[in-house]
Amino acid sequence: MALYVTHSQKQAIPLHPITTKQLPKFLNSQPSHVRAWVKNHQFNAQPDTALVLPNADGNIEAVLVGVSNTPHIWSLAHLPAMLPAGKYYIAAAWKPPLLSDAALGFALAQYQFTRYKDLERKQLILALPKSVPLEPIEMQVEAIQLTRDLINTPANDMGPDDLAQAAKSVAAKTGAKFSEIVGDALLKQNYPAIHAVGRAAAQPPRLIELTHGKKSHPLIVLVGKGVTFDTGGLDIKPYGSMKLMKKDMGGAALMLGLAQLIIMAKLPVRLRVLIPAVENSIASDAFRPQDVIASRKGLTIEIGSTDAEGRLILADALTEGDSDTPALLIDAATLTGAARAALGPELPALYSNRDSIARQLAQTSLACNDPFWQMPLWQPYAKYINSTIADVTNTPNFGFAGSVTAALFLERFTSPTTPWVHLDTYAWNAETQPGRPAGGEALGLRALFAYIKQGKFA
Repeated sequence: MALYVTHSQKQAIPLHPITTKQLPKFLNSQPSHVRAWVKNHQFNAQPDTALVLPNADGNIEAVLVGVSNTPHIWSLAHLPAMLPAGKYYIAAAWKPPLLSDAALGFALAQYQFTRYKDLERKQLILALPKSVPLEPIEMQVEAIQLTRDLINTPANDMGPDDLAQAAKSVAAKTGAKFSEIVGDALLKQNYPAIHAVGRAAAQPPRLIELTHGKKSHPLIVLVGKGVTFDTGGLDIKPYGSMKLMKKDMGGAALMLGLAQLIIMAKLPVRLRVLIPAVENSIASDAFRPQDVIASRKGLTIEIGSTDAEGRLILADALTEGDSDTPALLIDAATLTGAARAALGPELPALYSNRDSIARQLAQTSLACNDPFWQMPLWQPYAKYINSTIADVTNTPNFGFAGSVTAALFLERFTSPTTPWVHLDTYAWNAETQPGRPAGGEALGLRALFAYIKQGKFA
C-alpha cells in the first residue's frame, strides 16, 4: 500500500488551515510580500481552496488552506489535486482525533482505480505528531480502497466467482475462515431463492461465508447483496438503468471492507459474513414474473418482478444469518431506486427493528461525517407485500414507498428477537468531491465500524 502518513516531519511543508474570518488576523502577522501575494491571488480562505506561498528560491514555503469553521475529515481532501508530490504537516493546534480524520480524508483523496489504465501518480504524505497513531488510518484507507476497487471492477472481471476470490483474499489477509456453497449445492443445502436468481448466469450462484473470532465474543453477522450484474432478468432494465449495474454488488463490497477492518483492528467480536453472489442474467432457465419460488425460511415468494432480485437472495442469507441468534444482524444492499429518490446518492437509508439502535447508528454516522438517515419500518404498509397465491410478493402492487416495502419484505426473513439493521445504499459517488472521487464508494463503512467498536448492540 502507498505511504500516506508518517511521524517524520523532516523536510515537511506546513499547511496552515484558516477560515475566512481568521485570514485578516493571520495576514497582519505576515511580512508585506506575503500580504501582497495573498491579495494579488485574491485568496479569501473559502473552504476547499488553497494558496501556495513561495520562498525566495521559488520553492514552497507554506500552503494556506481554506477550511470551514468546523474542520472535518474532508477539510484537507482537496489538497492532493492542487499540490505537488511531497511531505506536508498540519500547522494548527488540532486535537489528535481531528488530525487523524483529516489525514484519512487526505489519503482517500489520492485513490485511483488503475486496474485497466496506467495513471500518473503523485504521492503526498502527511506528517503527523506521535500522539496520532498511524495504523488505524492505514487500516481504514485499505478497507475503503478495497471496497472502492471491488465496486469499480466491471462484471466481466467481477462475477460471482471473482467476488468469491476477493472474499478468499480477505480471509487470507485476516486469518478468517472462508467457505462457499456453489450452484446446485444451494438447492441441496436449502438456499432456493439464491439459486433461482442466479441459475441463468454463466458463473453459478453461490453463498460466500467468512467467519472469525472467539466464541466468547458477541456475534455480529454481516450480510451483503452480491449481485455482480443486474440485467433486470426477464423484466429487463432499459439502458439508462442498466449501465451502472456493475455496482449492484456494492453491499457485498461494503461488508468485505468492513469485515477486513473489524478483524485487522482486533475488535472483540465474533464475525460472520454472508454474501449471496449471483448475476441476474437472461437465459432459457431464468426465473420468470409470476413464478412462485421457495425460500430458506419456508415462506413462498411470488415474483412480481425479476428486477427485484436483490431482496430474494438477501432473504435466504438473512434467514441463515439470523439462525445463530446474533447480537446484531446487519445487511447492506443497493436495493431500491426509491431510496435514492427520497435521500439522494450520498445518504443511505437506515432501517432497524430497534429504534434505539437506529438512533445510535444515525448519531454515530453524523459524528463520523459518514451519514445515514433513519427511515420507518412502517407496519401499515406490510399488507402490500402480501400475495394472493404465496406468502409474500417481492414487488408490491403499490406505487409508493418502495424502499419501505423492500425493508418490510426483508423483515419477514428475520426474527423479532434479533436486533437487525438494513442499509439501502447507492454505493457510488455520482460526482467527484474532495476525498470522494466519482465511482464506487464505501458509504457507511466508517460509521458502522465506529458503532461496532463501541460494543453496544441494543
